Amino acid sequence: MKEIIIRENEAGQRFDKYLKKYLSEAPGSFLYKMLRKKNIVLNGRKASGSEKLKAGDYVKFFLSEETLLKFRGAVIKKENYTLPEMPEIIYEDGDILVLNKPAGMLSQKAKREDVSVVEAVTGYLLENGFLTQEDLQTFRPGVCNRLDRGTSGLIVAGKSLAGLQVMSELFRKRTLVKNYLCIVKGCITERVKVKGYLKKDEKTNHVEICKKFSPGEDQEFLPIETEYFPVSGNAELTLLKVHLITGRTHQIRAQLASLGHPLLGDYKYGDRKWNDIYKKKWQIDSQLLHAYELILPDMAESLPQLSGQRFFAKVPSGFYRVIKETEWQRGIQEALEVQH
Repeated sequence: MKEIIIRENEAGQRFDKYLKKYLSEAPGSFLYKMLRKKNIVLNGRKASGSEKLKAGDYVKFFLSEETLLKFRGAVIKKENYTLPEMPEIIYEDGDILVLNKPAGMLSQKAKREDVSVVEAVTGYLLENGFLTQEDLQTFRPGVCNRLDRGTSGLIVAGKSLAGLQVMSELFRKRTLVKNYLCIVKGCITERVKVKGYLKKDEKTNHVEICKKFSPGEDQEFLPIETEYFPVSGNAELTLLKVHLITGRTHQIRAQLASLGHPLLGDYKYGDRKWNDIYKKKWQIDSQLLHAYELILPDMAESLPQLSGQRFFAKVPSGFYRVIKETEWQRGIQEALEVQH
């Protein structure tokens, strides 16, 4: 007989889903048969599999060691999670981590050999004893939002199932506020709220922006909405605060470029010759786009410790160097204050 205690980071999921992770090689028919025959019980009682697990629940397996090893894949492989640099931790509790992702780092793996924020977080939690290798069979940390590789700033990771599910839902439903900072080409002097439609080409990972299209013309276009606030500016550059209302792939980058204001350092949607000038001057190696602020809604019923919280992430040193060394014609003090 083997007994397992459900931990906080595994709570909140259905019992049958937990069993399918724990005995990953077992067919569903076998699991439900074992539940019916009480060879697998929850809190000492017969279970159907539909129960929602809570921290402290205990599961007993009246199965042979051979059967358990067989349906767990015989050997739990020890996974190596290492990362040259763990992102700066802005906030941490038992459910989530709020990190300041550096530009150049993936939010999630694109290829098997990649190392991303997810691997960094997993390695950090293993090293600090919050997770064990065995825990990874039934729960894996993940990120609740994603940033482009070249975009820096706030990214939220779930340490528990509740943290992962609740925060992912907030991002999906857009019930939190996401604000970015970026530097763009040209002079923008007024607050602007723009709407449009975006279509992504999966093969090229490039998006197309249009102001409108006829219903039925192309159902792949998705509505987008963004709000821009000029912080500082001169005749050539504007430091913008961006309120991302929807949040599609490359939305800020592509939409600003379509309006004639591409991001500094963005070679995918921007002006190559213009970027080359500033790259030589400031050694810019990515687009100057930074997710700097998150404002959470009332969360008293889900994760009360996060209710109404605001998180800020300082811009990277290279980004701030551009801000400090630019001769702004207006909003000089406001430009310098974005680092605080």
